[in-house]
Amino acid sequence: MDDKERGDSDLDELGPIDYAVVEFPADRNPDGSALPILCDLVERGIIRVLDLVFVRKDHDGSVVGLAIEDFGFGGEVDITLFAEASSGLLDRSDLDEAAVALEPGRSGAILVYENSWAAPFASALRRQGAQLVASGRIPAQGILSTLDALDATS
Repeated sequence: MDDKERGDSDLDELGPIDYAVVEFPADRNPDGSALPILCDLVERGIIRVLDLVFVRKDHDGSVVGLAIEDFGFGGEVDITLFAEASSGLLDRSDLDEAAVALEPGRSGAILVYENSWAAPFASALRRQGAQLVASGRIPAQGILSTLDALDATS
């Protein structure tokens, strides 16, 4: 099998790719408490981390990359799993674009991940000639606000 065939086969089994930009409070660094949950999602095959990049947006708007080791995470999580998560999908312009969502003086994480759980479903659809033509996400805060408003009218 040549590289092209192998690459096409890998793409046939690829699940949807998502990204998330998380901003941390200005007065404290992340403590790593979410990393075991992320690790569990990876170990159970629910997601595959493609990229995890930490950045800081300075007060002048410039964006600086940070190493995961700089945060001093402790505990039982092996951060090398995340320190090595770099697919090459993200370039400097992606980091700058993601950092637009961050407030100056804050740090954040940019996570790119494959929804591995959906790969067999997506693959079956692709074999039928189907293609994803729209997708979206409803923020949890929006759902909670709507549920609170519904409760208030009940």
